[in-house]
Amino acid sequence: MSHHQEIHSSRNIPGHLNPSTRLEKLLSEPGNRVCADCGFPSPKWVSLSFGVFICIKCSGIHRSLGVHISKVLSVNLDEWTDHQVDSVIDAGGNAAVNMRYEALLPDNIKKPKPDALIEERADFIRRKYELQQFSAKHPTSASASSISSSSSAQSSVPNNKYSEKKRMSIRYGLSQAFRNSWRKKESEQKPVKQQSKLLQMGMVEFVGLIKVNIIKGTNLAVRDVVTSDPYVILTLGHQTTKTRVVKSNLNPVWNERVMFSIPDPIPPLKLQVYDKDTFSTDDKMGEAEVDIQPLVAAAKAYENSSIMKATQLGKWLATEDNTLVKDSIISLVDGTVKQEIILKLQNVERGQIEMELECIPLSQ
Repeated sequence: MSHHQEIHSSRNIPGHLNPSTRLEKLLSEPGNRVCADCGFPSPKWVSLSFGVFICIKCSGIHRSLGVHISKVLSVNLDEWTDHQVDSVIDAGGNAAVNMRYEALLPDNIKKPKPDALIEERADFIRRKYELQQFSAKHPTSASASSISSSSSAQSSVPNNKYSEKKRMSIRYGLSQAFRNSWRKKESEQKPVKQQSKLLQMGMVEFVGLIKVNIIKGTNLAVRDVVTSDPYVILTLGHQTTKTRVVKSNLNPVWNERVMFSIPDPIPPLKLQVYDKDTFSTDDKMGEAEVDIQPLVAAAKAYENSSIMKATQLGKWLATEDNTLVKDSIISLVDGTVKQEIILKLQNVERGQIEMELECIPLSQ
């Protein structure tokens, strides 16, 4: 039985291997020992959407595409489920995914190397995954396949015989991915404008990662007669995600964790709370901003600290000039820099949001 088959079979045996162990075994396979996009050794991140292991620099580009295109998880920092590991196994590993998404890679386009500039890395990853220009299923790949059909490496790739209807379907699917992304409410925005914005997103360096735990809301505003169906939209730079909707609750508990790449220069973390409506536009329930620069500075300063006991590193004071309900403490806990925050929502009659932030150095 091959190593890959062994991992596959283990998922049918309850309690045989936990998700973390299965993931490590999958990571140890030869094709997965280097980043699928640039070849950097020992990748510690995964695009769950495509089932590839990638390095931290490439993971930042994947994140900038948005979770509707590439959802990124950490091998070590995230809690994996069996279902998520199964999806990575089903993708076949880095080699199999690259055979699909680089099937028609032109000779004049080279994959980025581990030391590639951010612009080169971002351009390649977008063309590979978002636009799928090198895939046999790409609408323009019919002519490309005839040029490269003599290549033995591509001989196993089936000829592209998609009908015009199928081609239109692919184009429609890509455009819908942009339009249906909940993070874009500018439905009237032109696709060209969106692409320009996306290109700008990738041309940045990342200085770290931030885990955001949206814990709960308190005394939120009423938007549906006597209650609301609240959810939170989180934005850091051009990266956006949202929590689930909590039905009929003015004191919702989410306890949802998300992770963002921290771009340089460091933007504020923005929160927007909405009431979910079925038949009309979602109602606003307030907003707030968090300056994460003090947290990032503390994380950099104590990145290699040997201090293990809980230590207060700093304090963000609650004043009339900010939205804090009470002073916010930045602490070193078990070697991790964290910050607990309770915010008063702005531009609304009432409401508070409680959250916890954790800054993660790139070395992890």
